[in-house]
Amino acid sequence: MKREIISKLKSIVGKEQLTTAPEELLCYSYDGTGREYPPEAVVFPADTGEISAIMQLANAASFPVVPRGAGSGMTGGALPVAGGVVIALNRLNRILEIDEANQVAVVEPGVITGDLRKTLEKKGLYYPPDPASLKFCTMGGNVAECAGGPSAVKYGVTRDYVLGLEVVLPDGRIIQTGVRTAKGVVGYDLTRLFIGSEGTLGIITRITVRVIPHPGAKKTFLILCKSIMQAASLVAEILAKHRPCTLEYMDRTAILIVKEKLPFALAKGTEALLLLEVDGDAPSVAMQAAALQEFLTAKKDLLSVMQAEKADEIDALWAARRAVSPAAFNLKPHKISEDVVVPRSRIPDLVLFVENLAAENGLTIFTFGHAGDGNIHVNIMLDKNVPREAAGAEIATKALFAQVIKLGGTLSGEHGVGITKAAYLSLELDAASLDVMQGIKKFFDPNNILNPGKIFPTR
Repeated sequence: MKREIISKLKSIVGKEQLTTAPEELLCYSYDGTGREYPPEAVVFPADTGEISAIMQLANAASFPVVPRGAGSGMTGGALPVAGGVVIALNRLNRILEIDEANQVAVVEPGVITGDLRKTLEKKGLYYPPDPASLKFCTMGGNVAECAGGPSAVKYGVTRDYVLGLEVVLPDGRIIQTGVRTAKGVVGYDLTRLFIGSEGTLGIITRITVRVIPHPGAKKTFLILCKSIMQAASLVAEILAKHRPCTLEYMDRTAILIVKEKLPFALAKGTEALLLLEVDGDAPSVAMQAAALQEFLTAKKDLLSVMQAEKADEIDALWAARRAVSPAAFNLKPHKISEDVVVPRSRIPDLVLFVENLAAENGLTIFTFGHAGDGNIHVNIMLDKNVPREAAGAEIATKALFAQVIKLGGTLSGEHGVGITKAAYLSLELDAASLDVMQGIKKFFDPNNILNPGKIFPTR
């Protein structure tokens, strides 16, 4: 990058808030995919005005800019694939307002999701979206990817809570979208347009979200099943009569890699488990738990139904669930993590297909995830240095995506497209839809400087 550009960037953010040191650039070259694309510089702006000035400079000088939160994304959305400048948003980390009367919170994009939830809980409020990485992922990244989490089965995903945004456009203009009221239909819904746009249309600098009263009470169940198909089929039966706030699923391999973290001994022959919770006020939870216990007890073929009574048991169960993805690397050095979604009634069809897919390609493939909303994480484990495994993984990925579409599903529930799924977009989207989306990108970013190379297939 030209010295003149570096000098101008320093004049915007200050000398101490820019780095070009190779060892520091490396820290901003990767994300949850494990792929690396080093930027040419990283800047750490303090506010919206500095980001606006950076974008004006980038638009005039035509260099790529990539906004970055915690770098926990799983599809390469924050990777600087074209080099250029990474805008690290960690300094914009303030909870600006909590309006208890109107149940609204206003935050900057660098606020850690888990920190917001803890702050709200002290005031008796609740922000439901809870991605597995909530202890370190940021609100800006959650909005950019439309993150979900275990609670989505009852409460929905990020887009269901975002009321409005402040966004810096690629040319440096600053816009305000949405409202902070329960209703608002003035003009186009630009807020929804930016949610899930993966930093390709603008840089989010302020987020207004609705929050709800904290549910207060919760009961947690662990259900052990004899087979994957039994667990998958049970999901639809549970949801036909009950409304859990979380309903998570793990297959045999997922269980084995976190077995030591589980607070309960597993019954012999356990091939899958369901982690289920109900929440609400204390009387409501007692009624829900009793009804659920009665329903499950009647299922004589289940291996075990356990209720976690102690806080440390509940914490251990969730620690094990959230540890599945990182613990997978104990199996193989590389992982292809897909977050496909199918209608809940088709989950048994999907897991059976994945089992056969693994056998046919000689691969270790395991599944876990948000069974309550059909969002199953399919993890293909491999060593990329072994040609047979690398080739088999590519074949398996294509076959998985084709089957998901055949089952009436979608290629991504919460990870986004990034670079890892771009080549498969045409499986789900028709040519006209793709043209419209690319037209929107061109309208907002005619010079293609903001997070280039993401979402759309390269020609």
